[in-house]
Amino acid sequence: MMAPLGWQLIRGWAILVYLFMFLPVAVVVLLSFNASQFGSFPMTGFSFRWFVELWNNDAILRAFQTSMILGALTAVISTTLGVLASLALVRYRVPGANAVTTMLIAPILVPEVVLAVALLLFLNFLGINKSFTLLLFGHVIFTLPFVILVVQARLVSIRRDVEEAAMSLGASPMQTFFQITLPLMMPAVLAGGLFAFTISFDDITGTLFWKPGGVETVPTQIFAMLRNSISPEINALGTVMIFLTVGLPLLGAAIARKISNKGGT
Repeated sequence: MMAPLGWQLIRGWAILVYLFMFLPVAVVVLLSFNASQFGSFPMTGFSFRWFVELWNNDAILRAFQTSMILGALTAVISTTLGVLASLALVRYRVPGANAVTTMLIAPILVPEVVLAVALLLFLNFLGINKSFTLLLFGHVIFTLPFVILVVQARLVSIRRDVEEAAMSLGASPMQTFFQITLPLMMPAVLAGGLFAFTISFDDITGTLFWKPGGVETVPTQIFAMLRNSISPEINALGTVMIFLTVGLPLLGAAIARKISNKGGT
């Protein structure tokens, strides 16, 4: 039976939207394998030339290393603080819990450029100069709400009587957390950590305001390269970022699903 005309139009419009969103990404990936120095179609040949030159570019490698370290530290700190905050807000009676939750997730509601300028002006008022620590602090502020939302959603679904049963059998609160609560929360903890890493790795708006001189991340390095000229290395670097930022969440989702299924059995 043929679908009504309205649904066919909606599906057609949805397909056009997806094409508009993902065709530029596909073009970047294709051109990163183009043997020619000029990014144009038709492609003159298939080559890994630009990935090799990317590997030999010291500035890009330093930026990639900085982004990896920054993303990893952001993920660890945001996940740790997010788990602790979620436990306090869900499992205990905290005065003004709703107000505290609103304050913690407020950075999502504020435009990032406003948050970046506000933090920079505040720290300048305190006499604190730009540094890697400031950059890390800004990324934690921006990624923490995502971790809290993911972990809280999982923690609410964990029955309290499971933890109470463990404590009634002699387990301490610390043992109950590490042996009962944390394994049940682990899919959300992994998902939150991957969210934090991916957001930190891709961030450019806040990073441009917070980074000290001489420190570049992958997004800011791409931005600097685009201001000079359009190099095919940018396409190769974009392809690496696409596979990294898409592959990590997919890998994390698969691991979380496996852990969740194992916990259910």
